Amino acid sequence: MMWSWIPSNAGLIRQYTLDNAYLGIVPALLGLVISVPLGIACVRWRWLYPPVLSATSILYALPSLALFIVLIPYTGLTDTTVIIPLTLFSLCILLPNVVDGLRSVPGPVRQAATAMGFGPLRRLVQVELPIAVPLVIAGLRIAVVSSISLASVGQLMGIYSLGYFFIDGYQRDFPTEIVVGLVLIIALALVCDVLLVGARRLLTPWQPRRARRGNRRVLRGRAVLEVPEVAA
Repeated sequence: MMWSWIPSNAGLIRQYTLDNAYLGIVPALLGLVISVPLGIACVRWRWLYPPVLSATSILYALPSLALFIVLIPYTGLTDTTVIIPLTLFSLCILLPNVVDGLRSVPGPVRQAATAMGFGPLRRLVQVELPIAVPLVIAGLRIAVVSSISLASVGQLMGIYSLGYFFIDGYQRDFPTEIVVGLVLIIALALVCDVLLVGARRLLTPWQPRRARRGNRRVLRGRAVLEVPEVAA
């Protein structure tokens, strides 16, 4: 391998890393913006959750490359062609976490908030959503990592990302590019994951830093999430 290729292409590496980060983070954030009100509605009207969950699961099962191709006539070879499918994929991960997070709020906690004069909106914002934050961010961590990985597929349509190094390295039989692209995607995913863990700790200072024994494990999609027991 020719590692001297790295410093001579530092500008290109930096640009494609930023492009990949943008294509990976924005869809997850958009998915969160959609999932929170949709999850609140699913908790409020329980009959709504099964059909919405089925719809998001069907979308998640669709091949990403097929969605990219379908969108090209409408959005062209732009970032939007990648962002829309990845946003839809993130809904399948985030929506169940939002719903489960809100449902994990103990009944006595809701009753205590109501007894203290909290209205439905104030109780939602100041009591229920803060308690749901750990589960929501757990889902966001998975959504961001998945989007960062899938964003590289956009390079097949000419939408620049770290996927460029995979394609160019393969075509030129130059493994250095492939290794660099792989390492950068992993590093980018780890950095985003650490930042989200830090955000969770800032938003939930009452949570213990280490998981307590007896935590229950909840299977959602393709990942196992740790859910702390909430004392009534």
